[in-house]
Amino acid sequence: MNATATAVATATVFVWLGMVLAISFLEAPLKFRAPGVAVPVGLGIGRIVFRALNRVEIALAAVTLAAIVIVRPSGVTAGLTAAIITILAGQLTVVRPRLNRRSDRVLAGENLPRSTVHLYYVGLEAAKVIALVVLGIRLLMTG
Repeated sequence: MNATATAVATATVFVWLGMVLAISFLEAPLKFRAPGVAVPVGLGIGRIVFRALNRVEIALAAVTLAAIVIVRPSGVTAGLTAAIITILAGQLTVVRPRLNRRSDRVLAGENLPRSTVHLYYVGLEAAKVIALVVLGIRLLMTG
């Protein structure tokens, strides 16, 4: 086992976890509660913030994967890593494009009923958080 790769993977996983918790479960819901923030403004801000978060997540996923490969993980650790990357890929290729199309329409002035598509994103975020916590703990225990 490579102690440096394990330390890098552990740190990266916990940084990733912190970013997802801060943005998805703190910033995102709170911005719509701020006085004077209309839905189109909140959507515009959210798109910028989530685009940046997702780019950082891609980089964190790449670093995590590279470090995990060096560690030569157990099946559980490899499976958790694969699950996290699969969840992120699903969010970026399936759910985010749908959310973007909808927010394009709202930003163009359409008055649309409340969407449930964001609930899929939130559900995937919750699953990703759980997997990141478990992976981080496993890495701490093996390091």
